[in-house]
Order: sequence, then C-alpha cells, then structure tokens
Amino acid sequence: MAAPETSTCGAGPALLFPSSSSSSSSARVEAVVVFTICDSFVRRPDQAERVIGTLLGSVLPDGTVHVRNAYVVPHSESADQVALDIEYHHNMYASHQKVNPKEVLVGWFSTGFGVSGGSTLIHEFYSREVQSPIHLTVDTGFTMGEASIKAYVSSNLSLGDRHLAAQFQEIPLDLKMLDAEKVGFEMLKSTMVEKLPNDLEGMESSMQNLYALIDEIYKYVDDVVEARVAPDNKIGRFIADTVSSMPKLSPASFDRLFNDKIQVTTCSCADKWLSWFLPRLTIGHISLLLQDNLALVYLSSITRTQIAVAEKLNTAAQVL
Repeated sequence: MAAPETSTCGAGPALLFPSSSSSSSSARVEAVVVFTICDSFVRRPDQAERVIGTLLGSVLPDGTVHVRNAYVVPHSESADQVALDIEYHHNMYASHQKVNPKEVLVGWFSTGFGVSGGSTLIHEFYSREVQSPIHLTVDTGFTMGEASIKAYVSSNLSLGDRHLAAQFQEIPLDLKMLDAEKVGFEMLKSTMVEKLPNDLEGMESSMQNLYALIDEIYKYVDDVVEARVAPDNKIGRFIADTVSSMPKLSPASFDRLFNDKIQVTTCSCADKWLSWFLPRLTIGHISLLLQDNLALVYLSSITRTQIAVAEKLNTAAQVL
C-alpha cells in the first residue's frame, strides 16, 4: 500500500494583527463545529499536542463566511516542520461533497492559543485549495482562563519582491447556538475536568442549577409582591401559564415515580436538596433540567403538557 500523500514544509514567520474596523470580513460558526473540534481534541493521539482540520460551509452574499461543518485531518509536526495527510483531506472532502454539495471548503481550524509559524504553512496549503480561507482557533488549553474561540484571515507581507511573513488579522466571530447548545458551551468554555460526571453527579449538578432557577423566580415574585420591583405583565403571564398547566402530583407520587426511574444512591448533599424539592417539583420541572443522558429516560414517558411547562418556566427565567 502506498504511503499517504503529505505536504511537508519548514516553519515560517507569522505576524498577528488586531482586528480592523475597516475590514468587512466576518465569520459565523455553528455550535456543532465547536463541539466537533473539542471532541477531536479529546480523542487525539497521545503524542499530538493539537488537532488540525478542515472547515466546511459557504460564503454569504455580504462576504460573511458561514461555517457549518468540520473534520479532522491527520498531521504530524516538529519544531520546524508540518506534514498534512493531503490524500485523507481530499477523500474526506469528496465524501462530504457527495452528501452535501452546498458545503464547500472555507478554511481550516486548529486547537491552541493564537497562531504560530506552523499555522503559516498550513494556511498556505489551504490557500491553494480555496481563495481567502479563514483560520479558526479554539484554545482548549484554557490559556486565558477559558476556551476562547477566534477567527483570522491572512495576507502576505512583502518588501518589494521579497516575501517577509504571513500577516494574520482577527475578524469578527459570531457563534450561532440554540438555548440548549449555549448551556453546553458555557460549561465547555469555563470548565476543565479530568473525567465526565456519572449519572448521579450530573443529576446532582442539574438539580443544584434548577434550585437556583426556581429560587430566582421565587425572589422575583416576592419582590413584586413587596413592591420592590415593578411588575411585568409578560413575566406574570409566563408564570401563571406555567402554574396552571402543571399536573397535580403529590410528593409521594413523585417520590415513587422518581425512584422507579433512577436508582438514587446516598451523596453528601442528597438530603438537603431532596427535602426541599420533593414537595415542590413536578415532572415538568425535571424535563427542564435533564438535558443530558438522563433525558432519554424521561422523554419517553412525559406528555406534551409537561414539556410545555418546562419551556414556559425556562422562558420566564430568561426574561428575568
């Protein structure tokens, strides 16, 4: 079997410039792209310090690059060289084109903080594949305390006929996310963990978040009753609709249903939150918080009304 085709070059200089207000270029990135990059970084080979890959999407009429998909390209790099598996890249791109021909090559991504000399070489390769590619970076090392995401464009800096360096300029970046995706992204960008939580740990964290959400709504209602805050009819209708659509479920019935679905073991704070929540919670509340694997258990048995309750409660909290 023939060895895969690679592109190998020595590292060159890269200059990083702040974004310019006169630049009309911008990028719009779907949440699935960020999650794909983070997942590929977790699954990278042990010897790899970062992952590199291709960005797919389209260019909008106003010049905005809309990134909707991504895939990893195997590579190897040393102090002064970078090698990309070009054959793998071309095969993957051809496969994506068969499935969705509207998603074309628009740039490339890498994990890490900012750009480097190696970034110049890779960007040069993608510049031969597509005109004016963008470079997306995801700081999975939490260099500045969180996983920052930035987009760049590049141009050559020359003196006469002599090429001096590649000039990278940051461009505006817009992350497109649904409400559920925002929850996951907020956890990703500010949290570094050694392992994923198990079901009970995830349940405990979700219940604590729900506790804070309900407590915030209670506080708002109390403030309105005591005339400390001006009433908002829109919020009031959300809360009233939520309360009126709640199914009547006694604490004993909820306790029995809850334990039938999940085997709750003892934990340090179980008694504290169970004693407060069991008299108050309904399945509708649970459907709001269980957006992880536990949702698969509940979504098979709850009704449309109970889902609507969760949506209304969440909307009311967002308005607050």
